[in-house]
Amino acid sequence: MFERLPVWLQLRCGMELCTVAALAGVLVIAVALAVHHFWTGRPRAIAVPPVTRAAMSTGDARSRPSGAPPDVARAATPSASASVAVLVVDVSGKVRRPGVLRLPPGSRVLDALTAAGGALPGVDTGTVNLARPLVDGEQIVVGAPQAAAPAGGPPGTAAGAAAAGAPGAPGAPVSLGSATEAQLDALPGVGPVLAQRIIDYRNQHGGFTSVNQLRQVTGVGERRFQELQPLVRP
Repeated sequence: MFERLPVWLQLRCGMELCTVAALAGVLVIAVALAVHHFWTGRPRAIAVPPVTRAAMSTGDARSRPSGAPPDVARAATPSASASVAVLVVDVSGKVRRPGVLRLPPGSRVLDALTAAGGALPGVDTGTVNLARPLVDGEQIVVGAPQAAAPAGGPPGTAAGAAAAGAPGAPGAPVSLGSATEAQLDALPGVGPVLAQRIIDYRNQHGGFTSVNQLRQVTGVGERRFQELQPLVRP
């Protein structure tokens, strides 16, 4: 069929067949290079290595509290507050083992009194709220004299002090000749030691015939005698 074409056309096409094939091959190679260049030069996302991601997750977990979002965790401090691990209280007064005690959180006054060995015999703990929860650093005084005001007299008067110092007979002076150690101990300024000295003096001298004899007891000075004089009787 190619031979039927005119000679000039055969010559023209025959001269250009190789050229067309060469151009076609060059074009194919150029297209292939362009596609390869485009494919290799395209933008790609870079993945974080697994080890780095795990390290970041561990660091975030250590730097934030449990359940806190990441932005809140960055602002949080490592130790916001520390709860009280032990209660330190001072138990004094008429107990068997007074002193500073360490009790677990949630303890009450009754627990502190029990840890101190309990109140001394004859001491009334009705003025102490044994069910009250303890507060760290507080002082509990057991058996302290309570000023009671009878009708017609304000607290702190002689009658009010006598009412607090003479159990069983409100407002009546304490008898130096028959009072027990607990009754004498309840008087203001009189402790267990001075109460025993009063009883020893009473046993040695056959009792008290006058309140003024109280001055002869060791430990009773003029100031204390003036405080006790309206509260006692022979």
